[in-house]
Amino acid sequence: MKAALVKAYGPPDSIVVEDVPSPEPGAGEVRIRIRACGVNFPDVLMVAGKYQFKPEMPFSPGAEMSGDIDAVGDGVKHLSVGQRVFCMVGHGGMAEQIVVPAAAVVPIPDALDYRVAAAIMMTYGTSYHALKQRAQIQPGETLLVLGAAGGVGLAAVELGVKMGARVIAAASNEEKLDLARQYGASECINYTEVSLKDTVKAMTGGQGVDVIYDPVGGALFDDCLRALAWRGRLLVIGFASGEIPAAPANLPLLKGASVVGVFWGAFTQREREANDENTRELMQWLLAGELKPHVGSVLPLDQAAEAMNILARRQAMGKVVIEMP
Repeated sequence: MKAALVKAYGPPDSIVVEDVPSPEPGAGEVRIRIRACGVNFPDVLMVAGKYQFKPEMPFSPGAEMSGDIDAVGDGVKHLSVGQRVFCMVGHGGMAEQIVVPAAAVVPIPDALDYRVAAAIMMTYGTSYHALKQRAQIQPGETLLVLGAAGGVGLAAVELGVKMGARVIAAASNEEKLDLARQYGASECINYTEVSLKDTVKAMTGGQGVDVIYDPVGGALFDDCLRALAWRGRLLVIGFASGEIPAAPANLPLLKGASVVGVFWGAFTQREREANDENTRELMQWLLAGELKPHVGSVLPLDQAAEAMNILARRQAMGKVVIEMP
C-alpha cells in the first residue's frame, strides 16, 4: 500500500509518499481501506514537530478518516468486512490502509459521502464543544468568528447561526467572507483593511461582542480582548497565525470577561458522555440536511504535502480532504 510518511520533522514539503507493507489486524482490531482523510491544522504542527503528541517515526499524519473495513481481527463481532465506517485516531490516516482498535470505529450510513464523513468530526466537534460547553452561547448573543472560512471557523459560523446567535465573520479577503455569508454570517469584517476592534464596536453600538471564536491567535488577539462585551468570552481555539499571543491581564478584568481554552481532544477523553451527546446531535443535524460541511479542496494521496500547505498558508476554504485512489 502507499502511505504519506514523515521521516524527519519539517515543513509539509518534507513528506514523502512510499510503498509500505499492508498492516494486519490483531485481536480486537480491524483494517480499514481508507477512502478519504480529513486534513487539519494539528497535522501541520505534528509534521513540524510542534504538536504536543509526537509519534514514533516514520509515521503518516491524518487523524480522521472514512472508508471500508477490509479485514477483521479475532474477537471482533460487531463489525464486518465491507462495512462503511469512520474512525478518528491520532495519526495514520494519510495512507491506503490503517489498522485501528475496533472500539474506535463508527459505522456510517450509506447516505453519508466518504468525503463529508472524513470532514466533519474534528471541525464541527471542536466548534460545537467550544460554543456549547465552553462559551455556553445563548440565542440572541453576538458571536465573532475569526478565520471564518477555514475548517473550524466555517463550522463555528454555521453552528453559531443554528444556535441562534448573531454571527459576525472575520477573514482576510472577500472570497472567504463570501463563503461565510453563504453559511449564515449576517455581517463581515475584512481585518486586512479595517480595524477589527473599531469595526466590531461600530457594529454593536459600542457594546462589543458576547463571544469571540479565535483559531488564529497572533496580533489580532489584543483586538479581540478589546472587542469583548461585558462578561464576554474569548475562546482560544488555536494559533494558525503561528504566533501564540500574550494577553494583557487587565483587559479581561475591566470587562468581567473570560479567556476560555478549548481542547476538544482532551474533552473527548475526559467527558465522554457529553462528547457522545454532542456527536449524536451533530449526526442528527447532518443527516437531516441541517449542516452542510464545505469540502473546498480534494487532493490525491501523492499531493499530501500540498494539502497541508493549503492549511499552512491559510488558504483553506472549508475543509481540505485527501482522497485515495
